[in-house]
Amino acid sequence: MAENKPKVEKPIIFYLDDEIENLKSFKAAFRRDFEVLISSSPEEALDIITKNNEKISVVLSDQRMPVMTGIEFFEKLKNLYPDMIRVLVTGYSDINVVVDAINKTQVYKYVNKPWDLDYMRTVINQAHEIFTLRKQNKKLTNDLIMVNSQLEFMFRQKLLAFDEKYGKKDDDSKN
Repeated sequence: MAENKPKVEKPIIFYLDDEIENLKSFKAAFRRDFEVLISSSPEEALDIITKNNEKISVVLSDQRMPVMTGIEFFEKLKNLYPDMIRVLVTGYSDINVVVDAINKTQVYKYVNKPWDLDYMRTVINQAHEIFTLRKQNKKLTNDLIMVNSQLEFMFRQKLLAFDEKYGKKDDDSKN
């Protein structure tokens, strides 16, 4: 008898790179582990991300592209979707780029091209885990705030009922 195991949804990630071959290689390399969305255009990327913003956890971007840099793209993305985890991918080593990426866009990781498959998978998995934990933490915090508010309301109701039943001490001393 076959067991019906619940289907585990793959994390959805997005990769922006102006080089089509890089996009194809990336998607082929990671399609078994993740649902991979790709684009070679920053404008199209923002459209795709906007349509899927509730599902995407990790966004990767090449740094050097003709229309805008990866950092410029991440600045726009951070303003629209600050919770998405950002990973900068580049074939150029420039310490100023790394500093800007961290300071301006809070990039989680900086990965050099050509990337190592296992290292990239680890980075993406860790980034997705951080995204998931932050999302869970935010939900738990909101739940706690709501429950605390309900408890405060119930406590006030009990105090009012107590005051009605037994009267306030200040009222008794006046008589």
